[in-house]
Amino acid sequence: MPFIKTRRTIVAAALTGAILLGGGVAAFAYWTSTGGTGTGAATTGSAASSLVITQTAAPTDMAPGVAPGPITGTIQNTGASNAEVASVTVSISGVTQAVDAVGACTAADYTLATPVMAVGADLVPNATPTPFSGATLGFNDTGANQNGCQGATVNLAYVSS
Repeated sequence: MPFIKTRRTIVAAALTGAILLGGGVAAFAYWTSTGGTGTGAATTGSAASSLVITQTAAPTDMAPGVAPGPITGTIQNTGASNAEVASVTVSISGVTQAVDAVGACTAADYTLATPVMAVGADLVPNATPTPFSGATLGFNDTGANQNGCQGATVNLAYVSS
């Protein structure tokens, strides 16, 4: 019987060695395999948004003693990618006097209050226009002769940010 135990021990040891050797080969093959090398690239799109600002209301009856009127509008993204818009700012770009006006009329004859109007929106392409409001425009009564402003048109410019 001692021979049988020894034989079983030898067979078990050989089998254990074969299993370990096979496992070692698999681990060896895994750890020694090398991946390849390579390169790649990705691009970031450019600002492809196209914002359209439309004035929807502005005062039409400015005169000495008349309260300033509201300026409102909408902004819409007609581009291909989203556009984050924090605000729309309005400014007086000039004054066009009436044809028969006598005397001078400039932007100083008008008062623009709260020109930065909050939007705070991520504009999706071709979505419904987003409204903005808050600015007011009025006549600046200087106490001097301002007849040159009768019938004048105040030209407004809009910028988004």
